[in-house]
Formats: sequence, C-alpha cells, structure tokens
Amino acid sequence: MIRVGQSVLSRQEFSDLLYKREPVVLDQAALEKIELNFQFLRQFSSNKLIYGINTGFGPMAQYRIKEDDLLQLQYNLIRSHSSGSGPILPAFLVKAIMIARLNSLMQGYSGIHTEVVELLRELINKDIIPCIYEHGGVGASGDLVQLAHLALTLIGEGEVMVEGGIHSTKEIFNRFNIKPLSIHSREGLAILNGTSAMTGIGMVNIIQARKLLGWSVVLSALTNELVEAFDDHYSYELNIIKHHEGQNRIATMLREVLKDSKMIRNRSKLLYSLGNPDQAILEDKVQEYYSLRCITQVLGPVFDTISQAEKVVVNELNSVNDNPVIDHVNKDIFHGGNFHGDYVALEMDKLKIAITKLSMLSERQLNFLLNDKLNQKFPPFMNLGVLGLNFGMQGMQFTATSTVAENQTLSFPMYIHSIPNNNDNQDIVSMGCNAAMMTKRVIDNSFEVLGIQAMTILQAVDYLSCGEKLAADTRSLYKELRKIFPMFVEDAPKYKDLERVKDFLESNDPAILSKPLAFP
Repeated sequence: MIRVGQSVLSRQEFSDLLYKREPVVLDQAALEKIELNFQFLRQFSSNKLIYGINTGFGPMAQYRIKEDDLLQLQYNLIRSHSSGSGPILPAFLVKAIMIARLNSLMQGYSGIHTEVVELLRELINKDIIPCIYEHGGVGASGDLVQLAHLALTLIGEGEVMVEGGIHSTKEIFNRFNIKPLSIHSREGLAILNGTSAMTGIGMVNIIQARKLLGWSVVLSALTNELVEAFDDHYSYELNIIKHHEGQNRIATMLREVLKDSKMIRNRSKLLYSLGNPDQAILEDKVQEYYSLRCITQVLGPVFDTISQAEKVVVNELNSVNDNPVIDHVNKDIFHGGNFHGDYVALEMDKLKIAITKLSMLSERQLNFLLNDKLNQKFPPFMNLGVLGLNFGMQGMQFTATSTVAENQTLSFPMYIHSIPNNNDNQDIVSMGCNAAMMTKRVIDNSFEVLGIQAMTILQAVDYLSCGEKLAADTRSLYKELRKIFPMFVEDAPKYKDLERVKDFLESNDPAILSKPLAFP
C-alpha cells in the first residue's frame, strides 16, 4: 500500500500505484488538514464575494449567484463541461489522472469536503475508471473538460470502465454500494480546475520514456557488437571531457552492458600498430558511422530531457493547481492561475522532441543493418533465405521509416500553439493535455520502431552465429526475445510478431535501469 498525502509522491510510488495496483491509503494528518481547510472556507466565505463560490465562472464571474443556487451552480459546472469528444482514454491513463487529482487535492488547499478524496481513493482501489475523452482540454483553467468527466463520475453520472466493459456509473455504484459525491461548497470547481489530466498522462510518458531510453542503449550496444565496433567512442576518457551528465551516464551504461562482450574491439591493440605499412587502402573503416559512434552524444540529451521532465512533472504532481487557493493557515483566499499548465506542456514538448530523436537513431541503426552496401557484412534486408525470392526484413523497414516520419511531424510544439477562447478570458493557454497526448503517441510509435530494430538484430545474431560471444546483458535480451519471435527464413506476416516484441519492450524494464549508474 502507498500512503498519499503524507509526503511527496515519487515517480516510483506513482508507477507502483498504476502498474502494480498498490492500494491507496489516505494519510490521516492530511485528511484532518482537508477538514480544517473545508471548515475555514465555510466560515470565511459567509457574507463575502468569492469566485466560484457565489459567482459565475470565467467571464461570467460578474454575475452573483443567489444563496439558494450555490450548490446547483457546482452541478451545472460539472455537467456543462462534460463535453469531451474523440476516443475514450485507455483505463490506465484515466487511472493516472485520478491518482494525480487525488494527490493534488490531498495537499489541503482546495476547500473540499473529505468525501471527494475518500471517493477517489475507493474508485482507484476498486479499478472503477471514469470514461474520459481525449479531446477538450486547452490546459488553462486546468484540464477542464477531462476533469469534468471525472467529476461527472464522482456525482454518480456518466459512464465508467469496469473489468474491460463500459457501464453506467449509476449501475456500477449500485452494484458496489458506492455513495455518489454530494456537493458541499466548491467541489465542482476544485475538481475541474487543475492540471491533473496532463500531469497524470505526463507521468506515464516519463515512465515509458525511461524504458525506451534503456532499450535504446541496449540495442545500440548490440548493434555495435554485431559490427565489431571499436570501444573508445563510449570510453570514460573520451566522454568525461564533455561536461554533460546525460552523455556520461549513457557512456557508463554502454560500458556496463558491453564489459564482457567478446565482439567489441580495442582500438589500441588493432589500429595503433601500423601493421603492413605498404597497405594503401585499409579494409576496416577507422571510424564507425555516426549512428554507431555518436550514441553518447545523441542519447545524452535524451537522458537529460527525461530527467528534467521528471523533476518538473513530479513537482506538478505534488502541487496545488486549482483556483482560488483556500489558505486556512494564513486565513485568506488567493485568486490566481495555478491551474495553468505551461510547466507540463513545455516539458512534454521537449520530451517528444527528444524521443523522436531517439527513434531516428534507431531507424538509422536499422538502416545500417539492412543495407548491405553500408555494412558490407550482412545480406540485403537481413534476408536469411534466397536472395530475390525471399525478402527478410524489407517490409518491416517501411513501417519503421513511416513511423519515424510521423514522429517528426508530431514533434511540432503545442506549448506555443495558444488559441484564446472562453470569451477571451483564457487569452493565453498551455494546450498541456494535447501536448501530453501527442507525446504519448510519439512514445508509442517509438516502441514500434525499436521493436523492428530488435527483430532485425535477432536475425543478425543468428546470421553470424555469434550468440555466445555477446555480452551477458545483450545475450540475455537475445534469448528472451527469441522466445516470442523465433528465427525465420521463409517469408511470413510479421505484424503479430512486432506486436509481441513491442509489448515486451513496453512491459519490461531493461536490466540496465535497475543499476545505480543509470537514472538516479
């Protein structure tokens, strides 16, 4: 179980709640703080004009709401903004959103009744997942539309996903004996106003981006083994004089993966002795192509970008991000824009650019292995059958190339794509949820590209019959993947093989990430 509200919720704890289905426990001291905050709002708001309590919302805040209509105002906000469209978000993404919203509300500055967080905890622990739609949020005043659909479920309306099916919330609440949320003061606005949709999705993106980077390091190492590359491009001495943490972390990971490889060559032993001085044209390239030689310089910035994104998004995860802020400690209410999603939007845009570059590196390494004129070592398209009659990985390369091209187009930033709306009240917005969703698509695409690269590498290992010469880490991956994708000679459809390999990469952490030399 993981206690929420007691301290900073980390990426690892978030991941355990989401993927390992660890139960949520609400910290008692945090619940008491929420209750104090709620009681303060009740007393403080009496005979005062406070946004979202006794006024309309957004540009209609100039209209004062009658005392008898205050609770109906909150229900109207939830129902009117449940206006999403497009695909329903996958259940695990919605659960991530729920965890993010719960953690923010547990900070105790939102003026809500404890019923809200208790109900959220119950739904999370029972895997009762609201239907939230992909389209709708502009990322200022929070992820209003996505979070409205969350609030709609909390009040017992709309639909939920349970055990793989979609059901009416009312039916499921009755089945599980769950009491819908009752509005007490500003629960509607407190749930809607926030960055929790982009933050929850952003946390998933960071978790998956870390896996991608780990697999990219291992596949890059394997590719270097296959071509019997020299060892100095990832050496400590070369990389330490470039003062970037990411580059040196990647170099350290490569050295760790390849430490016991019998295929990597030592430059000092092989090239620093002139051998035959009359040999005018060398059989060996003195330096490898950039996609093999510049791995630390290409993946280093990706490492640094993921690290920075994690820092920022974890900060947002543990922040109060609605408006107004109910401050019972200083006995005041502060109006502002903590719901604005610029921090998350910018990090998601940077992350998708970095992951797109990672997929480009994978595609170039793949192309090197498939092009016999470049590698001068393998048959065209890693074809282990009859040249001309069989096609090997030729068809798969089209998919990799197409998918990387899509990533490149998706990498246009959302952060600077603000469109004023809400009668120009929201005259500059973050588009943070759009940014997070586009980043997720880039990450999903990249797992496909790395899957195709991995399949090609397996064929190359078998072509060379070099499995026993590989490093322990790369040999282990080779054996694991061959269980789900056996060697092939004759042509056959590969789309289901790719699906299985991609699922393996998405679902498993590379062993290198469990070592302290990787991410801190």
